[in-house]
Amino acid sequence: MLFIANAEGWPGIPTTVEMLRSGSDSLTAMVAGISKVEAETKVRSVGHGGWPNMLGVMECDAAVMDGTTREVGSVGAVPDTIPVARLAHEVMKQLPHVMLTGAGARRFATETGFSVDDVLLEDSKRVWWERLEQEMTPEQKAAFPNTPLAPLLKTITDPERVRDTTVYLSADPARGIHAATSTSGWAWKYPGRLGDSPIPGAGFYADSRYGAAACTHTGEMTMRCATSRTIVLAMKLGYSLSDAVKLAVDELSELTDGFLGGVVIHAVDAKGNHEVFNFRCQGEIRYWLWDDSMPEAELRAAKTI
Repeated sequence: MLFIANAEGWPGIPTTVEMLRSGSDSLTAMVAGISKVEAETKVRSVGHGGWPNMLGVMECDAAVMDGTTREVGSVGAVPDTIPVARLAHEVMKQLPHVMLTGAGARRFATETGFSVDDVLLEDSKRVWWERLEQEMTPEQKAAFPNTPLAPLLKTITDPERVRDTTVYLSADPARGIHAATSTSGWAWKYPGRLGDSPIPGAGFYADSRYGAAACTHTGEMTMRCATSRTIVLAMKLGYSLSDAVKLAVDELSELTDGFLGGVVIHAVDAKGNHEVFNFRCQGEIRYWLWDDSMPEAELRAAKTI
């Protein structure tokens, strides 16, 4: 049994590891762990600790994928909901659809017993408004929110350059290979923006016959290249895990226009291997690794390309 997660997934690692160790269903274990991340206010890129969109509204995204059946549950731009990974799991289990977004996703959450959550922290609201004020003229401020947002979007930057996502991947010969993601998305994003996290093939993909991949940071790039699906398809075509990831990185590096930034790729294969690559992200990128020979998960450094 192999399990990897990005560094900010730390609040849920013990829960997921213990459940995997005890024989729980892999997706259930990963969703339980990610729910801990979503509730942890110290994690500033997911759930309750995340940042709002340009209008000061929290819109969260999440997804799960069963690599054995290739069933997917996904939710995007969900308001008033903290445990969105669990909501995505319910979409997969209960509906014939793959993805729900916005008000429809929130309606389904209510129908299935999810509470209506006050997601935005007061401190996040304060920082959001103070930063937005710096970009607005007095006229724009007086008219807000009835003012064009796109010109402001071009100058907004994250308070902590938060473009991260919580990604969990598990691989086991008996239980298959699966993926789960959750994020509050890019701080000060345009309302309704979806990143790669809820999009199959871009921010995540899993196929128990070959492997799985999930990405963090600049989702606009991985959506354009279908990065996660590229990695799994390359393994299907006979590439090693390392070569499959390098192929995906080559595709990302071919992008020369549009919004460009760094990407972190997390990947596992059906042979028990894993790779985590940092493509153009500043500083050291770390991730969590656990397998069933280890007493607890270890924090390791990603490779840099």
